[in-house]
Amino acid sequence: MRQERTAGLPHPSAILAIILVSYFMILLDNSIIFTGLPHIQKEMGLSATGLAWVQDAYTLVFGGFLLLGARAGDLLGRRRVFVVGLAVFSAASLLIVVAPAGWWLIAARALQGIGAAIVAPSSLSLLTASFPEGRERTRAVAWYGATAGIGASLGLVIGGALANWISWRAGFFINVPIGILMIVLAPRFVPETPRATGRFDLIGAITATLGMGALVFGVISSADLGWGSPETIVSLAAGVILLALFVFTEWRAQQPIMPLRLFASRERSGAYLARLLYLGAMIGFFYFTTQFLQGVLGYNPMQAGLAFLPMTVVNFAIALLIPRLRSRFSNAALLTVGVALTLAGMVLLSRVGVDSSYLSAVALPMVLLGVGQGLAFAPLTSAGIAGVTATDAGAASGLVNTAHQLGSALGIAVLVTVSANAGSGSGAVASLAAQVSSALTAGSVLLALCLLTALALIVPAEIAARRANVPHVSATRDPRHPPLTLAHRKDTP
Repeated sequence: MRQERTAGLPHPSAILAIILVSYFMILLDNSIIFTGLPHIQKEMGLSATGLAWVQDAYTLVFGGFLLLGARAGDLLGRRRVFVVGLAVFSAASLLIVVAPAGWWLIAARALQGIGAAIVAPSSLSLLTASFPEGRERTRAVAWYGATAGIGASLGLVIGGALANWISWRAGFFINVPIGILMIVLAPRFVPETPRATGRFDLIGAITATLGMGALVFGVISSADLGWGSPETIVSLAAGVILLALFVFTEWRAQQPIMPLRLFASRERSGAYLARLLYLGAMIGFFYFTTQFLQGVLGYNPMQAGLAFLPMTVVNFAIALLIPRLRSRFSNAALLTVGVALTLAGMVLLSRVGVDSSYLSAVALPMVLLGVGQGLAFAPLTSAGIAGVTATDAGAASGLVNTAHQLGSALGIAVLVTVSANAGSGSGAVASLAAQVSSALTAGSVLLALCLLTALALIVPAEIAARRANVPHVSATRDPRHPPLTLAHRKDTP
C-alpha cells in the first residue's frame, strides 16, 4: 500500500494497516486449526466429538455475539471497543498456548470467539467511517475483501508449517505479540468515533445472541447426533423461536441492535444471503480438502498447508487488481464472474477419488477457486455496506460478519451431515475420498444458490440504480445522514 495523504484523513495507510492486520489475525484462527487437528487430538486425548468442538466453540461464539459486538461499538466508541476486543482475543490466544487439557482448550477457543466477535464488526465499521466513498473506500474495501479471502487459505499454510516444524500451539502464540502491537498502535493512529446516544437494546441483544447460538449449535450437533435427535430438535426450535422474537423486538424497538431497514435494500439483503451461502461452501472446501490431502494423498501437515499455495497466490494477485478492475467493471459483474469461477472450481474438485493426482485434481481447481474468491469477496463486502449511513455502519458491518461466520458454522455442519454415509462399507481411504467428493458436491450446490442470489437480487439493484442515474454505492443513502469520515469529526482522547 502506498503512503498516500487524503484530505482530512491523517495516516490513511496506517489506519488501514491496523484494521487489516487485526482482521487477518482473527480470520487466520478460523482456519489455522485445521492442519493441526491430528496433533491436537493425539496430545489432548480428545474424541472425534471433542475435537470438532475445538473448531465449533470458536465459530459458535463468534457468530452468536457479532451483532452484540457491533452494537457495543456504536454505543461505546468503535476504537475503544476494537482495542478491548483485541485484548480479549490476545489473552485467549495465550490461554490456548498453555492449555493443559482439552476442556481448557475448548473454553479458550470460545473466549477467542468473543474477542473476534468484537473486533470483526468494529474493524469494518471503522474502515467505513474512516474512508469516504469513492476511490479511497474502494481501495480500502478491496484490501479488506482480499484479507477475508486470503486469511482462510493462508491460515492453512501457516498452521501446517508451524504444526510440522514447531507445534500446533505456535500458530496461536503469534497472535499475542501481534495483538499487543495493534493495541498500542490503534489509539495512536485510529481516531475514535462519536458514541451513539440512546439506550442499549438489551432484549434484542439477548435474543439475537441466544437465537443464533442455539441455531448454530443445533446444526453443528446434527452432524454427530442426527437431525432427529432431541438435542438437535430442541436447539433448532429454540433458535427459530428466539430469532422470531428478535425480529419482532427489532420491529418495535426505537433503537434496534439490527435495524430492519438494512434489509430494505435488495442489494444488501442479497449480499448477506450470498455471503452466507458462499462461506458455507468455502469453509467446507478447506475442511474436507485438508482431510483429502492428509488422509488420501498421505501429506503431512506442512505439505497439506503448502498444497493450498496455488489458491493463495492467485487469490492475492487477483485481490490486488480489484481496485483497477472495479474502475472498469461493475461490482455486480465482478461478483457474478467470481462466484461462477468458484463454482466451476468446486465442481472440478468434487470429482476427486483415491486415484486422483494433486496437480490435475486439486491444484487446477484451486486456481479457479483462487481467482473466483479474489473477485468475489470485495464486491460481497461492498454490497453488504452499500448506502448505509454513519448511524447504521456498525449494524451493517455486524451483519456482514454475522453472515460470514454463520455461513461457516452452518456450512460445516450441513456438509458433514451430507457426507456422513458416503463410501460406507469400503476401505478407510476409499471411504474418506467418497465423503470428500460428496461434501464438495453439496458445496457446489451452495455456490449455485449463491450465484442465483447474486443474479436475482444484487444485479437487478445495480441495473435499477443505473437507470435512475443514481451512483450505485449510494443508491439507498439517507441525505439526512452523510457518510462519516475523519474529516467530519474530532479525535477523542
